[in-house]
Amino acid sequence: MRRLIALVLVAAAVVGAAFFADHPGHVEIVWQGWQLDTSVGVLLGAVALVVLVVSLLVLLVAALRRVPRNRRRRRAMRRQRDGEAALTRGVVALAAGQPAQAQLAARRAAALLDDAPMAFLLAAEAATRQGDTAAARGAYTALLERPETAFLGLRGLIGQAMRAADDATARHLAERAHKLRPDARWLVDALLVLMARAGDWAAARATLASAARRRVLPAERTRHHRGVVLYELSRDAERRGDRRSASRLAAQAQALAADLAAPAVHHAGLLIALGRKHAAAKAIERAWRDAPHPDLARLYLDLRPEAPPLARAAAAQQLRAQNPEASESHLAVAETALAAQLWGEARRHLTLAIAAAAPRPGPSRRLCRLMARLEESEAGNMPAARDWLDRAIGAPPDPCYVCARCGGESLEWQALCRECGGFDTLLWQSPPGGERWIAAHSVSASSPLMLPTPEEPGAAGLARSLPHSPASGLAAPPQWDK
Repeated sequence: MRRLIALVLVAAAVVGAAFFADHPGHVEIVWQGWQLDTSVGVLLGAVALVVLVVSLLVLLVAALRRVPRNRRRRRAMRRQRDGEAALTRGVVALAAGQPAQAQLAARRAAALLDDAPMAFLLAAEAATRQGDTAAARGAYTALLERPETAFLGLRGLIGQAMRAADDATARHLAERAHKLRPDARWLVDALLVLMARAGDWAAARATLASAARRRVLPAERTRHHRGVVLYELSRDAERRGDRRSASRLAAQAQALAADLAAPAVHHAGLLIALGRKHAAAKAIERAWRDAPHPDLARLYLDLRPEAPPLARAAAAQQLRAQNPEASESHLAVAETALAAQLWGEARRHLTLAIAAAAPRPGPSRRLCRLMARLEESEAGNMPAARDWLDRAIGAPPDPCYVCARCGGESLEWQALCRECGGFDTLLWQSPPGGERWIAAHSVSASSPLMLPTPEEPGAAGLARSLPHSPASGLAAPPQWDK
């Protein structure tokens, strides 16, 4: 298109020149005693020359005026380029484990980029890696001065406060950050941890309700967290002497966190205290379907402490019927069968328990001890008993509560892991073999900001569904008092 327009203009100029050459005409100009005689073509050429000269002068003046501005622009672009290069070198230095070089790069980037937020963030991370909390706090505080980076500054300060165990400051900052970004998943987790440390379960319940409305956390995880919070609220109500409210809250907690035995044990204990042994037995049986646990078996058998050994063995069979394939079901029956001197039944269920634990390196310590007790009690076979006791020394450990985040082990369930402080991370399972592992998942706000954003631990393992079928009993099942 441009070539066509140029050809048209050239053709028009040629036609015009030919026309004025054929028709030169005559132009006479008289001005202030001056007289100019020329042709029309020459006059038009002179006018065109004057216009061209004036245009060139105007362009020259405009170019001279743009020189300072262009120099400033080039200088700013060079500073921007050098600042971005300094940021890149700083991030690479952090990745290489050289925080001192990263801090120098951050200072240069801040000077070149006029205190850009990313330079402050790099400086804060480098100072954190060097243990210079004051410098890191200063950098994070500088981020608070800009609305668009205030959340970054708050996250860094929250991490510092949590590492320093300053829960009051951390919670204040977390609540402030929550107002800015209520949909931040790590922030909800941090608030739950801080509220759990303070024992403020009512606030934790409200935080979970808000997170559920916004769908910040996965539905199954929110449900499980609610069960844990209700369990703690039930314990608070029990301490206040309000057993009925405690029982109601415990029932809800057991339904929401069905894979945990602690809420079920607590619920059954409250029902027993209220004189409702039959309801307590039903609560334990429901819990056994999803979370068979030695505490549940002991509480179930202690509902009738005066019952003879055969009746207790029958009660264990009734409990096993709720989850017949679980290793804990076989162990509960075997223990009561040993007490009732039902050697064949005890051996059968211990053998089934060993088979149920087949994927493991071998029977657990508890299984070995029970087998030793059986060999000694049934036929006085002391060599076989000693052999089982020797095996117990090197046998895999019995199941316990293991933190899904840090691998920390605990014999008692708690809402917070004692080692990593994770909320609702303890699961009843066999400890992992070898050295304790550290999971790749991390949701703590104290994690360095320059690390990639961690994904939340999945809800896998929070609920289980095990098959169950009726089992034959040794005697008539006991009838619990209502």
